[in-house]
Amino acid sequence: MTPKNTICLWFDKDALEAARFYAATFPDSKVTAVHNAPSDFPGGKQGQVLTVEFTVLGIPCLGLNGGTEFKQSEAFSFQIATDDQAETDRYWNAIVSNGGAESQCGWCKDRWGLSWQITPRTLTEAMAAGGAEAKRAFEAMMPMKKIDIAKIVAARRG
Repeated sequence: MTPKNTICLWFDKDALEAARFYAATFPDSKVTAVHNAPSDFPGGKQGQVLTVEFTVLGIPCLGLNGGTEFKQSEAFSFQIATDDQAETDRYWNAIVSNGGAESQCGWCKDRWGLSWQITPRTLTEAMAAGGAEAKRAFEAMMPMKKIDIAKIVAARRG
């Protein structure tokens, strides 16, 4: 059954490659369908992959090979909640080492330009606590690229 809401992500021509990477990287993720273009389209030819249906951590997505007209931006990102440093490292390293790039405060981009927030739950919990605890955790996070959970835990304690 087709979900009522699906995230559509624009790719130049490699939606299938991206979907396969996401499926191999994140649990509860898979490529569910590949559709070829029935005729020529802007940025592609008949028979080429036009759309790819996939899930990322259970979230339904559609990859559209629409050509070079539009690019990914930080205005959209996946936020992935992690439980420990090993999980944080695994996702961060998978994205960055596959042609991606580090950014600040737990953000990174994959090789297709899609932004990811690899966010340990302890950071989210610290921010939700508010007050001085949130301020300390926030200030500890600001100079980080990949989040260091031990430093966030130490900042929460004061």
